[in-house]
Amino acid sequence: MNNLAKQSFRNFKEASFYEVIDMDDSKSVKCFLCSHYCIIKNKNYGICKVRFNLEGKLFTMTWGQAEGLAIDPIEKKPLYHFKPSSKVLSFGTPGCNFFCLNCQNNSLSQLIKKTDISEFKQKNVEPSEILRLALFHSVDGIAYTYSEPTIFFEYARDIILLTKSNNDSSKLFHVFVSNGYFSKELLKTIVDEKLIDAINIDLKFFDEKKYKKITGGSLEPVLNSIRFLYESNVHIEITNLLIPDINDEDEDFHKLTNFIASLSADIPLHISRFYPHYKMITKPPTQIDKLLSAKEIAHNNGLKYVYIGNTDLQNVENTYCPKCGYLLIERKRYRIFINFELKKNINFCPICGTEIRMIF
Repeated sequence: MNNLAKQSFRNFKEASFYEVIDMDDSKSVKCFLCSHYCIIKNKNYGICKVRFNLEGKLFTMTWGQAEGLAIDPIEKKPLYHFKPSSKVLSFGTPGCNFFCLNCQNNSLSQLIKKTDISEFKQKNVEPSEILRLALFHSVDGIAYTYSEPTIFFEYARDIILLTKSNNDSSKLFHVFVSNGYFSKELLKTIVDEKLIDAINIDLKFFDEKKYKKITGGSLEPVLNSIRFLYESNVHIEITNLLIPDINDEDEDFHKLTNFIASLSADIPLHISRFYPHYKMITKPPTQIDKLLSAKEIAHNNGLKYVYIGNTDLQNVENTYCPKCGYLLIERKRYRIFINFELKKNINFCPICGTEIRMIF
């Protein structure tokens, strides 16, 4: 590392969730941010390539590096049972702790892994600027998305704490769109500090070998995150992308949906259609009959709220009463029509009185 690069790192923020460990060079650190629990030697990166150890101090390269700032409907995350029809300020930062071969945001999540620090273009979007944009656009909340909020947690946390301390923005909600590969230490902090109001976790596969091969991660930490957040009363929804010849067989989906149902039949599940991306560019899109079969399996295994995304299919994004079938919320792309009686009878079907798991 040259002097320019070394000086550049001193302009970054010191990371949280790490400790210096006793190794030969005495300057190695262990990162506790995600379930990789990287041991990072001096002048080396973690797996995410956005945490760097310099002389026994771990730096985060993601603080202030907001990219893709946009106003989105909450349904785009997707979150269908949390604040329906609300608007969020969305952004991510470079880097990711997974290397998903099908990543649709690979230009944001993966390119930095090939960039030397001396070439890294620093931005400085302060938390106060995120707050200003949120207030200016009169959004209802902020979504930490596009890449992986775990690897820019310090930045996200500073934004969240700032908004909660400001009278004008204290009612903003905060949502993560995540791969769920949190460390136990980070999960505890998220829950203890009540940092997020809702989360969508991408449960990619229900098979350890597939997780390792296609993402670089492991299945069990993701399942642990889902369990912990659900048991901690954080609103949670699950997404599963059906990839042809990878996880689109009935057996795969039986395992996945049985796991979700074992926690609660009320957890919404979003079945997403695969399209060719990144290093899976030669694979065809998911067959429609596979998507419909998966939806049927999910219902048969007890899940009440199952949706299909990334298609032009009709009525597969609507919310119906799981008991009487009454249409409660109609979704046409991102145009949302909420039944007035549902709002009036908050969380209960206006026809049969069944309780509906929904946060307005």
